[in-house]
Amino acid sequence: QCDVIVVGKGNAALCAALAAHENGAQVLMLEAAAEEESGGNSRFAGGVMRFAFDSVEDLKKLTDLTDAEIAESDFGTNTREEFLDKIYQLTSYRTDPDLSECLVNESLETMVWLRAKGVRFIPNWGRQSAVVDGKRRFFGNMPIEVSGGGAGLVQFLDTAAKKAGIQVCYETRAIGLIYDGATVSGVRVRQKGKAFDMKAKSVVLASGGFEANPEMRARYLGQGWELAKVRGTRFNVGDGLRMALDIG
Repeated sequence: QCDVIVVGKGNAALCAALAAHENGAQVLMLEAAAEEESGGNSRFAGGVMRFAFDSVEDLKKLTDLTDAEIAESDFGTNTREEFLDKIYQLTSYRTDPDLSECLVNESLETMVWLRAKGVRFIPNWGRQSAVVDGKRRFFGNMPIEVSGGGAGLVQFLDTAAKKAGIQVCYETRAIGLIYDGATVSGVRVRQKGKAFDMKAKSVVLASGGFEANPEMRARYLGQGWELAKVRGTRFNVGDGLRMALDIG
């Protein structure tokens, strides 16, 4: 019995657990993988972060920049309007407008929060910049990355979760939601061959997609996708999505 159960242990799951904990909740995380393979697909990500910023003054909230680095670089911008325009362009305006506004408007504040949790950000000198006419210019509106990439992000957040005393049950797979037709009151799990219930006031499903599930790839993406070679964790088999679909 606890206040919040978080299913998964990648970036989204760790952020959810840390946010719940700092608001006074007793949090339990469920991770299908063993500790050495935990972290979901976040561990395989590049660590480049997209967020709204107006100038280098916003970037200084996230990473230490010298006067010389600032003078010799053009970090560009990713204003709120630019960020939203890019989202609408990439989705042909089929994105949820309220969620898009939330994502964009809170993105810089969330990055500052991540830094406060111990995540180390650095300028993306390599992949997102080049020297043009004697000045380093950043492109793609993404001048900041996590030190150590996705694996570094997971490590920083994992350290923060341990410091907060958040309990993690490894090799524990969520297999169903406890649902009475109106309220979710916990999760049914399988651990070491045994199935049992864990009760909670709230459940957060942050266990990723179905890219490691050949059957679901073929069903939802089309014929031939079951043959695709997939980069990422072998534990993202769609359990969270299936559990949500099962209760409608």
